[in-house]
Amino acid sequence: MREQLVQRLTDGFTATDPTRLTECGELVRGKVRDVYVSDDELFMVTTDRLSAFDVVLTSVPCKGAILNAIAVEAFRATEDLCPNHLIEVPHPNVMRVRRTTPLPVEIILRRYITGSLWRDLHSGKAAAYEIDFPEGLKRDQRFDEVICTPSTKADVGLHDEPISEREIVARGLVSKELLDEVISKAHALFRRGEELAAARGLILVDTKYEFGLTPEGELIVIDEIHTADSSRYWVAEEYQARFEAGESQRMLDKENIRQWLIGQGYQGEGEPPHIPDEVRLDLAQTYAELHDRLLGRPFEVPVGSPQESLYS
Repeated sequence: MREQLVQRLTDGFTATDPTRLTECGELVRGKVRDVYVSDDELFMVTTDRLSAFDVVLTSVPCKGAILNAIAVEAFRATEDLCPNHLIEVPHPNVMRVRRTTPLPVEIILRRYITGSLWRDLHSGKAAAYEIDFPEGLKRDQRFDEVICTPSTKADVGLHDEPISEREIVARGLVSKELLDEVISKAHALFRRGEELAAARGLILVDTKYEFGLTPEGELIVIDEIHTADSSRYWVAEEYQARFEAGESQRMLDKENIRQWLIGQGYQGEGEPPHIPDEVRLDLAQTYAELHDRLLGRPFEVPVGSPQESLYS
């Protein structure tokens, strides 16, 4: 697998050419995706761009195809709980989806205290959630109940901000009735995600959901769900021993690169460090392992570059 990924290091699939996808709509470039917008549909191309701390940093070979495959499988595995925007998958890096009016908040559900929430708790930023956290929490400790820590949705290059459910309603971002429905559906999706992960020997630690309203007013889940970019996953059989020893968990998600960046003294401000090829390859292998575990089949590294097949 690693030798095949090495061959993909030079793909540089960080952007699409809008002059070759004119029939798909108008290009809107996000952190990871190039989205082509038409009247009632979106053509979402998941590139190999890597973002962390809301900053686009580099590319990771085959990342886009891996994320797309996991998201598609997760949408299909949860469509009985909440409708989603997926229409079809015309290319390994592409989802053709329904167009919606996205809600201006992200719903983040957490079963464990780790990552950004652990850092926010110690910096004081977690007060924005208006949650009474138990005293004496340890890093990576399991909560008795899943908690909700929403955030605002920032434009590319800006940082999402923590916000409480009460403040979401107070600001008029989402009505109380709609927010209650959103959070209820998010919890149902999370329970299903936990079940599917557990069946594969994994822990779904936390995850982010985005929702939108169709022109008919139907609430649906959009963007991506249960991927290595939007979620944290740990290897279940190693959790308890590592937690009791105070060791970091074995992570199969983007937190690996966040921790590497923090080790370099970078958390989204200033000039980011150069990310060596070995680090990019390690992350690609981590994403591929999550794909293999969650989907129950190995990720097959494409023979040709994504660009060649996308425009053909």
